[in-house]
Amino acid sequence: MKHVAVLMGGMSSEREVSLISGTACAIALRNEGFEVTEIDVTHLLWEQLSFAQPDIIFNALHGDWGEDGRVQGVLDMFSKPYTHSGVMASALAMDKHRAKHVLKAVGITVPEGGLYDRMAVSKSHPIDPPYVVKPNGQGSSKSVYIINGDDADQRAAIAADTEMGDQVVVEQYIPGRELTVSVQGDRALCVTEIIAAESESGWYDYDAKYGEGAARHQCPADIPNYVRDLCLKWAVEAHEALGCKGVSRSDFRFNDKNCTESNVVNKIVMLELNTQPGMTPTSLVPEQAAYVGMTFDQLCRWMVEDASWPR
Repeated sequence: MKHVAVLMGGMSSEREVSLISGTACAIALRNEGFEVTEIDVTHLLWEQLSFAQPDIIFNALHGDWGEDGRVQGVLDMFSKPYTHSGVMASALAMDKHRAKHVLKAVGITVPEGGLYDRMAVSKSHPIDPPYVVKPNGQGSSKSVYIINGDDADQRAAIAADTEMGDQVVVEQYIPGRELTVSVQGDRALCVTEIIAAESESGWYDYDAKYGEGAARHQCPADIPNYVRDLCLKWAVEAHEALGCKGVSRSDFRFNDKNCTESNVVNKIVMLELNTQPGMTPTSLVPEQAAYVGMTFDQLCRWMVEDASWPR
């Protein structure tokens, strides 16, 4: 019987979501016959792993430190097989600004924008509105602001939001529908449309992702085949270009106004790639896996069997 250590919790702002993901994965792995130790990760991770002595490490951490390459560096030094992406892919995908350069270089359409000083952004428009201001290195759509004009309250909120960091991504706001694609190994699973009409912001923010009933997932999305095929293709290409392993999830905006097969590459924009997608009851990867015939328990088993070292 293989002994799996499930890393969860951690120290990021996404700790609570990680605890839910990790607990669900631990239950699934026990159902599949693995011996499981749940580790609520601290800065003493090396000692925690040395005490547990697992055969395989399942990384269910979210947010900075857990999915930005730092924990992956510890796991590389620990020299045991682990899940998800390695140091390079994790660090690069978490750096949204630099990841976009890689994605654009392989022919994937990404939003125009750049990296700016947060305090400068809070004082004047860096680009013409509407635009989005978001952290360069966080997940779960926290601290994301949509700027439509001169809003003093939003400017004050950006200035006060120190969790965003000193440097923030500013990029053009892309109207349209929210689409997402999970990649498992070398295959894209399907395209889901996320309809977040109940979220306060009207888009797929943190509350829409993790609040009960806050977003509706249409799986598969009701879109033309040529739109589906391009999303699937770009998700795999992004996964490979960034050097991802295991499971990833790519998020897109699709502007369906006057969209045809001949102009579809200008109607779909890839927003970002997540190397450690959520594994909560409302998460997208388990839902897409179920669509292609894989239960949640089987998905977790696959992730463990896919684990390797080095990544």
